Amino acid sequence: MDQVRELTLGEVLPGHDGLFYGGRWRKSASTGSAPTFNPATGKPLAEVAVASPEDVDECIAEAGDGFREWSRTKPAERADIMREMATIFRANAPELAYLDSANSGNPARDMVNDVHMAASWFDFYAGLVTEMKGHSIPFGPGSVTYSMREPRGIVARIVAFNHPFMFSAGKMAAPLAAGNSVIVKPPEQAPLSSLRMAELVGHLLPAGAMNILNGGRDVGQTLSEHPDIAMVTLVGSVPTGKAIMQSASSTLKPIILELGGKNALVAFPDASPAKVAEAAIAGMNFGWCGQSCGSTSRLFLHDDIHDAVMAEILDRIARFEPGIPTEFSTTMGSIINARQYERVLGYIEKGKAQGATLAYGGVKPEDPALENGFFVYPAVFTGVTQDMAIASEEIFGPVLSVLRWRDEAEMYRNVNAVDYGLTCSIWTNDLHRAHRAASSVEAGYVWVNRVGTHFLGAPFGGYKQSGIGKENCLQELLSFTREKNVHIEFDEEMIA
Repeated sequence: MDQVRELTLGEVLPGHDGLFYGGRWRKSASTGSAPTFNPATGKPLAEVAVASPEDVDECIAEAGDGFREWSRTKPAERADIMREMATIFRANAPELAYLDSANSGNPARDMVNDVHMAASWFDFYAGLVTEMKGHSIPFGPGSVTYSMREPRGIVARIVAFNHPFMFSAGKMAAPLAAGNSVIVKPPEQAPLSSLRMAELVGHLLPAGAMNILNGGRDVGQTLSEHPDIAMVTLVGSVPTGKAIMQSASSTLKPIILELGGKNALVAFPDASPAKVAEAAIAGMNFGWCGQSCGSTSRLFLHDDIHDAVMAEILDRIARFEPGIPTEFSTTMGSIINARQYERVLGYIEKGKAQGATLAYGGVKPEDPALENGFFVYPAVFTGVTQDMAIASEEIFGPVLSVLRWRDEAEMYRNVNAVDYGLTCSIWTNDLHRAHRAASSVEAGYVWVNRVGTHFLGAPFGGYKQSGIGKENCLQELLSFTREKNVHIEFDEEMIA
């Protein structure tokens, strides 16, 4: 694994703090700049330009020019450029990971994996450029009918703070492979790695094919409703997804939404308590403070193994110790900002007030080095019922709710009682039970005897209010194309 511990902030900060569009760096037309912070210290890292409505309009115009050139680039040439971008990402993984760690509060050791994941998406979609195929339809002699796929145009991708580089970079891969130009709105809480990305690879693409517009909610809204944006996608919260969907409806543009989750891990009585405990901890993503839409924050333990699993969890969870995220030894980082920090602490208090038992953690660390950051130990609640806030509402923090069950039908009702349906992890050694459970849970991505892993090529996306559309697969690539039908009638007199 790449080492990042010897780097310093001065080595990794991007040399530009502006907006990147049309192949050039720009200052904000009227909004100016705003500080971006290190959530582990509460201190500002840099001032970053904030896009104004004028910047959005100009960026879209430049992206239109970029689209016209990039869409005419042969698919094999697009693939070569994308593979070169992936190579550059990997070569710079340590510095990009350090930068993300300092700006998002996630442990640098995990952010290295994020960079490599983004690079793998570029390689994956580069390999699929010839799969954007149409069909021929037989209608007999004298005519031919076929369909063909074309890129949509300008795609806006709005991404979340929990994986800044992986989302800002990786989410460009499918639309670029399809021949679209892309405007990325990076997370306003952690935009620095996207600026560094533009410095590293912006020159490889035609001017306007890749654009970075930092800003707040108004930038996302303007992109979503703009008539020249062909498609908009979001990784974010359900309320933000609803706002994007409403804005995009004004021009009937297609959307992809990867939204929230209140995901379940279900353990049957034949499962190994040790394996279930390890999965429950891994599925919570405690390293980045549970700030993941896929976190399995509800643990349904059958009564027969409940106590054994809990003993294993309490024995293993201590390895997650809050620390300075940029130190490579750190196993648990900080929450992104004060607002989210207070939200998490508030849910911990709600859990206790509503009668759940705080079996572990849920308190601030006493280390003086962490006193100015947004740190909290993992919180594990037992005695949780589905009607409690910690079991029914997405917290987006390191709070694990443990629910004891015996009746299978009632368990499924509780698993499916939430408005979300992103992921579910099922643990059993009984094949019939595994298939029954996978069919019974309302979730778009199900693991059996595994948790957390994404497989490139397997469609990722949620049910219900967890989102619209599928990603990480051929289906995502095709969603960034339009299918056109062509019918050709021949002169029958010319047919031999």
